[in-house]
Amino acid sequence: MYVDILLGLQWGDEGKGKIVDYLAPKYDVIARFQGGPNAGHTLVIGGEKTILHTVPSGIMHDKPMNVIGNGVVIDPVTLVKEITTLESKGITTRGRLFISKKAHLILPTHKVLDAASESAKGQSKIGSTLRGISPTYMDKTGRNGLRIGDIMSPDFKESYQKIKEKHLKLVKQYDFDFDVSADEVKWFEAVGFLKSLNNFIDSEYYLNEALSQGKKILAEGAQGTMLDIDFGTYPYVTSSNTISSGACNGLGIAPNRVKEVIGIAKAYCTRVGGGPFPSELDDEVGERIRQIGNEFGATTGRKRRTGWIDLPALKYAIMLNGVTQIAMTKADVLNDFDQIEACTHYDVNGSLTEAIPYDIDKATIKPIYKSFAGWKQDLGSFTTVDELPEQLRAYLRFLEADLHTPISMLSTGPEREKLLFKSSVEMVG
Repeated sequence: MYVDILLGLQWGDEGKGKIVDYLAPKYDVIARFQGGPNAGHTLVIGGEKTILHTVPSGIMHDKPMNVIGNGVVIDPVTLVKEITTLESKGITTRGRLFISKKAHLILPTHKVLDAASESAKGQSKIGSTLRGISPTYMDKTGRNGLRIGDIMSPDFKESYQKIKEKHLKLVKQYDFDFDVSADEVKWFEAVGFLKSLNNFIDSEYYLNEALSQGKKILAEGAQGTMLDIDFGTYPYVTSSNTISSGACNGLGIAPNRVKEVIGIAKAYCTRVGGGPFPSELDDEVGERIRQIGNEFGATTGRKRRTGWIDLPALKYAIMLNGVTQIAMTKADVLNDFDQIEACTHYDVNGSLTEAIPYDIDKATIKPIYKSFAGWKQDLGSFTTVDELPEQLRAYLRFLEADLHTPISMLSTGPEREKLLFKSSVEMVG
């Protein structure tokens, strides 16, 4: 039938997991298309929090099958821990979770290389999660990687040893102490567990066969558009294509199969790690947003930098992805603010622009803001977007007009049921 794509429009942590969790029953397959265990999708169901790093968020429902696509890089230890945690909660993964044979493996020495490289950067650190993501993608593009399908090969351990020796030679250029022996034992145990699941598939055939049978697929992205390796705030980016075209590459699906592109954005902005952040609030307002919004990384626990919503960056993300509708999250974090700000333009060397500068990591940018009256009201009692306080509806109307894209969903809390819908927008699924 068709594929809908759901992805982040900012610097990640937009609340994608919750939206996927809500939409999942409308689809037959949920498929992760890029990234690795540096991503953390947080779901709150019945008051219980579940954080998914690699497993697609549709696993929390009985209906959809879940596929980890070829564009994802996999740490066997992290994935097995995630699977066993889900199973301990009574969530069945066997027969419902499938892994692309072409997905690349994160080796213990990938993490060593990641940590050594980041340490050597000193003050120029990118802000890596040290999960081995970048070195794994480097081996992939360098045609040196090990893939999930290789686990079944009789010479798998020999192939592993060759790559390990290459990594050990590379790490000698750094003054960095390490010992991977204990990690290797856990890694091979996890590899054995994954092998026993018998769930490795040729995912491109699996997904296209599902489409030919009239099934609906939701492609789930990780991180956010502004972290895209090609179009993000380079070099402070991730190592994969986080935009909608990445879903085609990361799953083996043709572009003409895509129907809706659902972009997720917070009512404000956050960023983890280094890199440009034009609307950042390095003051008491930013700290207030951080505390109310619990802005600490789901994977790393690191403080997220906070700021007002950045409309030039959002317009850029909408353009790159072909976004057809927006789901806005965490509006409730701003419930008690007297005034809300939105960055509408950048002042770059005295010139106003809405464009993202090529050298945004070096440019001096002054954000230009438009102010809005706060709604000063708890949003918990509302059931549709159309019933919301006028101040919030005015803010949303401005955003829709400026972004030329409808806001179809509004999240008013972390729980599954705290999601409102706009009646005038055709829903996906």
